[in-house]
Parts: sequence; structure tokens; C-alpha cells
Amino acid sequence: MPDFQLRPHNDHWIGTYAAMASTCEIIIDSSEQELAQKLTKIAQHETLRIQQKFSRYQKDNLLWQINHANGAVINIDSETAHLLDFADQCFQLSDGYFDITSGCLRRAWTFDGSDKLPSEESVNALLPFVGWKKVSWKKQRDENSQLQMPAGMEIDFGGIGKEYAVDSVLRLLSAQTNTPILVNFGGDLAVTGARKNGAAWQVGIETLDADEHMNKQATKQADKILEISAGALATSGDSRRFLIANNQRYGHILNPFTGWPIMDAPRSVTVAGSNCIQAGMLATFALLKGKNAELFLEEQGVPFWLLK
Repeated sequence: MPDFQLRPHNDHWIGTYAAMASTCEIIIDSSEQELAQKLTKIAQHETLRIQQKFSRYQKDNLLWQINHANGAVINIDSETAHLLDFADQCFQLSDGYFDITSGCLRRAWTFDGSDKLPSEESVNALLPFVGWKKVSWKKQRDENSQLQMPAGMEIDFGGIGKEYAVDSVLRLLSAQTNTPILVNFGGDLAVTGARKNGAAWQVGIETLDADEHMNKQATKQADKILEISAGALATSGDSRRFLIANNQRYGHILNPFTGWPIMDAPRSVTVAGSNCIQAGMLATFALLKGKNAELFLEEQGVPFWLLK
């Protein structure tokens, strides 16, 4: 297992490690180094377990077996069944816009800040492989749940995996100690409660320079500070994954019905929720609403922050 870093900061410890294409940060509101080391090790182990199991980049995990079943039925364990059920709920609640089978569209799109748009032909060729309704999913109470997809289709947990990992790590750490903890995976975060002195945790929301839409090397900074003493925050946006062509910005949130990016959406959406996976779901739903993102979040009655 790769090493993690542990450093003191005022009256608490911060453990960091790399996983899920993010810097993972565990803040332990304690001066006890031994406790901080133990908790960071547990967090790293759980994060890497989830990454190994659900990453689309692994070739020896369950997701690889599902995506290469060539139409065969695959038996699904209870943890994966839980995620598939959540993905199914997201699909239903979003009227089909949140679709974990749309990950195959990345074969046509590379959101690297360049001006390289894919051809309509390359995008259209992938659309027959998109559509959760084409998947046969039967959840059972035991370990006998089954999934069957048409050959050539695949699923991708990228839209919910990191938020799921935040919640899972926080749950494990909460079982180890009553010490207040903040888990932050690249801006998706959750806390066990207020800090030991009763104060809320302070979290910065990243913003962009005014010229960012034409500047791929824009300076990023946090100029809005939020306070959180319970629950979670999740952020979705295109600050790092986009294309710019013909003076038009294309973010990485794709419309599964057309295969093309959702247009006129906010640049970034941050949502507060009772847990990270719920907050992440709402943030992504908002972006999928495009220009109606703010109205959608107002209707949900949740705290949110937009960058347009």
C-alpha cells in the first residue's frame, strides 16, 4: 500500500494520500498522533479497496467482469447491488439523464482543455450502447442479485463512486472514535459533527478568475468560506474537464440522449446534504438541468452555491 502523509496543523492532524484521481484528506480534531495515524491508515485502506473494486481502469475487478460479460448474466454482491440500486433511483429521478451506462461516450470525448471536438458520427455510433433501460437488473435480498447487459454496453460508477467512498470512510472512522473528523476527497466531503470546541468546520469553495473561460491555466482560489457542523458537501463542475472550440465551452457533463455536453449549465454547483452521495446526486442533477439548475435546486429546498 502506498504511504500516506501525516502532518500536524495547530491543534489537529491532517492525513493525506492519493486515490480516485484526487487528493484525499482526513482531518482529525485531536492532538494525538497515534490516533491520527491509525485513522488515516484505515481511511486509506477503505478508499483503495473501493477504488480497486469499482474503478473502470482496473482489469481484474468486478466492474471489468460486468463490462466484458458480452451479454452474459453476472452475479452481483450486496455492496455492488446497493450502488446499482442507487444508480437506478438516480436514473428514474432524473428522467433518464443520470445514466451510468453513458460512460462509453468517453471513447469519443476527451475533456483536456483542447479544442478537439469529436465528429457527430463518432458520437452517434456510441448512442446504441447507452441506456440503463436496456439493462436487466434484479436485486435479491442475499448475494444472488444478477445483472445482464447487451454486448458492448458498460457501466461506470464515476458519477457516484467518490461520494460513496467519502461516506464509507466516514462511517468506518466514526466507529473507531468519537473524535470529530472531516473527510475530504477532492472537494467532496463529510463531517462527523462540529469540532471539539463546538465550532463548525470551515471549508473553502473554489472559484475561478474572470478570464478563466479563455484561459486554460487560470489561477484557482477559494474566496467563499462555508461553515459545516453536520452532513456533507459535494461539488460538480467543469473547471478541470472541458473543451473550448469556436469560442464555445463544452463541459464534461454529457446528455445521454444526444451524446453531447449539456449547455448553459453553471460552471460549478456545490450542494449540502445529509451525506455525500446524496449531495453529489443533487449537484449532478442540477448540472444536467442546464440553465434551469438554480430553479431545480431551489425546488429541492437544499443549501447550494453556484458559479456561473
